[in-house]
Amino acid sequence: MNLPTEPIGSIPRPPALLAGIADHAAGRIGPDALDALYDEATRDTIARLEALGSPIVTDGEQRKPSFATYPLDGLPGLAPDGAVIPFADGHTRQLPRLTTGPFRYARHAGEYLRAAQRHATVPVKQAVIAPSALSLLYPADGIPGYDRDAFLDDLVDEAEADIRGALAAGASSVQLDFTEGRLAVKLDPSRGVLDAFVALNNRVLDRFTPAEQARIGVHTCPGGDRDSTHSLDVDYLDLLPALFTLHAGSFYVQLASEPDPGRVLAAIAEHARPDQRIFVGVTDPIDPAVETAEQVRDRVLHAAEYLDPARLGTCDDCGFAPFGDDLSTSRDTAWAKIRARIEGTALAADRLGR
Repeated sequence: MNLPTEPIGSIPRPPALLAGIADHAAGRIGPDALDALYDEATRDTIARLEALGSPIVTDGEQRKPSFATYPLDGLPGLAPDGAVIPFADGHTRQLPRLTTGPFRYARHAGEYLRAAQRHATVPVKQAVIAPSALSLLYPADGIPGYDRDAFLDDLVDEAEADIRGALAAGASSVQLDFTEGRLAVKLDPSRGVLDAFVALNNRVLDRFTPAEQARIGVHTCPGGDRDSTHSLDVDYLDLLPALFTLHAGSFYVQLASEPDPGRVLAAIAEHARPDQRIFVGVTDPIDPAVETAEQVRDRVLHAAEYLDPARLGTCDDCGFAPFGDDLSTSRDTAWAKIRARIEGTALAADRLGR
């Protein structure tokens, strides 16, 4: 039988690109030289994924400053002192704060997709940031003349345009990155924030037809950055019932780093709708140890004890470098883990097809 397998998104940027980004920031090279480095990194990423046998590829987010903030790249009306996201190892990431309206994306994901398609010979998927994450840009004390409801209306319009543009450009699927889902439970154990996030995301998803929703997936993980997470300590079962009320056709679920995957799989089997495909994470990007194909095979077979293999797929738990300056995982380690995922999925498919 066939088991689909897909990358989640980011691949560590090559040293030449990282050096070029620093040189551009310091004024040592111009934008054309930097763009050539971005293009070469994208070409190399796609070529390596295809050489490993990946049936679906991404650009590895080589051009994105981060998976979350690409729509803000060059956007005016932002201050640096926005919401702070703490990670378990003590480091933090800080979002900007919106200072004026109306809110508009400065950059849409479709342009990354089109740049990737120039190099790909297999289908290309595109990751986009969930509107719930960008809702954190709005300050708690408001913006004079631009209330929160007006901001959310603009945000929903922009998020729809982001997804629709990628679908129209020929993305094999669009992946909505919802890594703040589990974090929402940590911020508010009553799950009010989580419910608000889900409702906001569904405002966007409900603008698409059932056929279009089938091409949209949702990725969940406890955040991965510099070999740490922001919400792995939150019980997954506090998220999963709400997660599967999102009106999407596929779900990419971090699982390899879970201490009790069987408990999570049982919850998925209980709450996911029969028409939703479940991609289970079989490699852990923040663990330096490289999985073997046999370990991946066994993780898939375990998942198949709970979920119909006909609606099962595999993925990495999360991206390998969701923020552009994350150097904690090497590019070579990412390729080795991806190889194990692809080969292990094939082994499991062979076993399940017998």
